[in-house]
Amino acid sequence: MSVKLKLKRMGKKHQPFYRLIAIDSRRALSSGEYLDNLGFYNPLVKPAEFKVDAEKLKKWRGAGAKPSERVAKLLKQANIA
Repeated sequence: MSVKLKLKRMGKKHQPFYRLIAIDSRRALSSGEYLDNLGFYNPLVKPAEFKVDAEKLKKWRGAGAKPSERVAKLLKQANIA
């Protein structure tokens, strides 16, 4: 099973926020089933808010989970990657 770290869009129209999730790469985001919730990203506040559970992230990265491009960029900006 290949695991990806992705952002799942939540919120109302024109008020998005995102959950950072671990998901099987073969499963669609729209199915609503994911393996673990690692944190969230809120781009609407200034500066943008990005919170991650470091222990869960370390666990999934150790298990071979690969972040999407956007998640990798956010982790780098937050000095977590």
